[in-house]
Amino acid sequence: MATTVELSIPNTSIISNTSKPYTAYNISIRLPLRSYIVQKRFSEFTTFNSTLTSQASAPPPAPLPAKPWLSFTSTVSNPTLTEERRTGLETYLQAILAADNDRWRSTTAWKSFLNLPRNTTFRSSTADGLHSAITGPGSARGGAITDPVVWLDTHRELKSQLHDARQALMRRDQATSAQVQHEQGAAAKKGIVRAGTLIAGLDQGLRAVGHDAWGSEKLSEREVQRRKDLIANARREKEGLENLLSAMVQKSKVDDVVANAQETTPDLFSKASNSGSKPHSGGRVLGKETGRTKALDNQGVVQLQQQIMQEQDEDVMVLHQSVARQKQLAIEINAQLEEQKEMLEMLDEDVDRVQGKMDIAKKRIKQIS
Repeated sequence: MATTVELSIPNTSIISNTSKPYTAYNISIRLPLRSYIVQKRFSEFTTFNSTLTSQASAPPPAPLPAKPWLSFTSTVSNPTLTEERRTGLETYLQAILAADNDRWRSTTAWKSFLNLPRNTTFRSSTADGLHSAITGPGSARGGAITDPVVWLDTHRELKSQLHDARQALMRRDQATSAQVQHEQGAAAKKGIVRAGTLIAGLDQGLRAVGHDAWGSEKLSEREVQRRKDLIANARREKEGLENLLSAMVQKSKVDDVVANAQETTPDLFSKASNSGSKPHSGGRVLGKETGRTKALDNQGVVQLQQQIMQEQDEDVMVLHQSVARQKQLAIEINAQLEEQKEMLEMLDEDVDRVQGKMDIAKKRIKQIS
């Protein structure tokens, strides 16, 4: 029995953890029992096109998007070129899907490129709906995402946005220059705003359960509650990231004020010492003298205080690095737990689905007997 598959390229990602950043095109593939994303860069599409043409003994019904005339033009820094290429690649794949001749779809290159099982058939009627739902939830149906599979795809996109925002905040915390801090803060803010939009679309979709918006697709009460819990967890994580970003901004302002004060204080004492005023005969009045301050004048006390503050700052920096390492470990552990949780949830869905089929089979057997 063949499996029905739908695919589209709803969005792209910038991969920057390599020596040269590049644009990855996220191919969204929907199977009846699961959905997943395959990331491919343009060079992989070029290699795939050559292999597909060779195996099918004919070029695909639609060509690949042309490369720009200028070799230094990159999609990483050109959103317009990225969107044009994304649209062209989606059209390229959809043309193969819609072709009457399955000579391209039956090749091993096609199925290997998309990580598909052997027995598959294809339909592309909902590609536009997938793209509009994932890239801009609410463009249809007044903001609600009411397709069960697209809902899960959008939730994965939501988790990706939260993860990117969290990574941006970590990079901002570790940055030493004001420019990098500003850039990473802006990136984190962008991810948080995007996550809020996705949460709104997902929440409105669940509120429409039971109405005509979901059509023939019905969700069990248990599945609806599970998805509500996913939204609640995502909303808490988003609020936590917002609070963390706000705290970082406030801390930066306080650090700037303290730095300005430290730069101003030595100048004030320098002016006072050069004014020719004689010290009071009774010595310093405020505070209590210690063995380290008795032999020092006011200028020396200020220098000693600055030295002590510098030593404390160094100790705090060591503590900060230790806490940062612990934080990174905790984030990685949490990410692993989230992945394991998602896998268990998918397994639970499959078990429920198989159990429902078994119940139907038992009823039919009873009717026959």
